[in-house]
Amino acid sequence: MPVFDYGTTTIEWVFREEPTLKQHYITVERGQPVLLRGKRINDSEQRALIRQRARWIKERMAEVNRPLKDQFVTGSRLLYRGKTWYCEVQSALELSKPVIRFRNSRFYIQSTEGNYLSRSLLKAALDVFFREKAKEKLMPRIRHWQRQTGLQALSSGLHRFKGRWASCSEENVLEFHPRCMELAPSVLDYVIVHELCHTVEKSHNKAFWKLVERHYPDWQRCHGEIERLGVEV
Repeated sequence: MPVFDYGTTTIEWVFREEPTLKQHYITVERGQPVLLRGKRINDSEQRALIRQRARWIKERMAEVNRPLKDQFVTGSRLLYRGKTWYCEVQSALELSKPVIRFRNSRFYIQSTEGNYLSRSLLKAALDVFFREKAKEKLMPRIRHWQRQTGLQALSSGLHRFKGRWASCSEENVLEFHPRCMELAPSVLDYVIVHELCHTVEKSHNKAFWKLVERHYPDWQRCHGEIERLGVEV
């Protein structure tokens, strides 16, 4: 496995060839070597890409490998619509499962465990919350951008992908990860337009990016934000 030393940080990576990708993507996951994906490149080109993103990789490695607190408590923060928000955990022992609400720029979490919530129960409650918010906010934006661009999908739905935000099938069925609701509204709009453009151009060719540019001129900034998060669209 190749290695790049950045100061006192050792970066190990693996390369996965994915010829359909227009650019190279770097993903950092807990307990795993750095994953570099994209069209075939030689070892020196891989090293150059790792060196170019070394500072970001180091920061991301520190973040994802940080020991997890077993309990989520008042004062913790959650990501939603591109910002992190203060959370208040409220005891609700009478409930059968935790409930998450967002109002007045704050998360309110009713916990079945008292004044804290375990990470496993938090994850399940967040899945429910993001699905509800995706139906409330994402689906209307899809309809808006279909009207705006004239690009039509056969249907739209939610799906929990591994390592990507959204997809467009050969039949022009759009699916979005519920956690798209973590993205800032402008970035979410870009993801929607990106997938709608795939109803016309299935690959990331020049015609595809010209179509994206026509319908969403700010796409490069938003695409950069997606790349920073290390998750594919």
